[in-house]
Amino acid sequence: MLKIREYEEKDWDAIRRAHDAARQQELALAGLPEAFLPLSVAAEREDLFGYDGLFVAELDGAVTGFAACTPEELAWLYIAPEYQHRGVATALIRHCLERFPHIEAIEVLRGNEPARSLYEKMGFTVVETLSGVMPGNERFPVEVYSMRKK
Repeated sequence: MLKIREYEEKDWDAIRRAHDAARQQELALAGLPEAFLPLSVAAEREDLFGYDGLFVAELDGAVTGFAACTPEELAWLYIAPEYQHRGVATALIRHCLERFPHIEAIEVLRGNEPARSLYEKMGFTVVETLSGVMPGNERFPVEVYSMRKK
């Protein structure tokens, strides 16, 4: 059974493991594996706990991933690789959109086509490709798909 709920301190180790494994996948797809930072560093640099919503997904009692958002932007979404393609990401996105119906923005690293495709299925579309630096690890230049809700 899949359940989405608010983050609790006891979830830290599980979301750290999910993030670290899924982030490495994401960065490999974007051609930036050397830009990896573990959640123990990224959470502080990118103020993970300052978001308006921080939710975890539990599948059969195991925390399998998490999402963080503001009322306007879905900013974090990571699912442990062994739980991907089971509807966990879709459930987290839906939960965020229900809690914050005005979410309209998502940025996806260029090259992360699985994430882009997922967000497109959820009603988002690429409006432009932006260049900049990696949040939290600014020494790496990045390109992102800027996506908006249709």
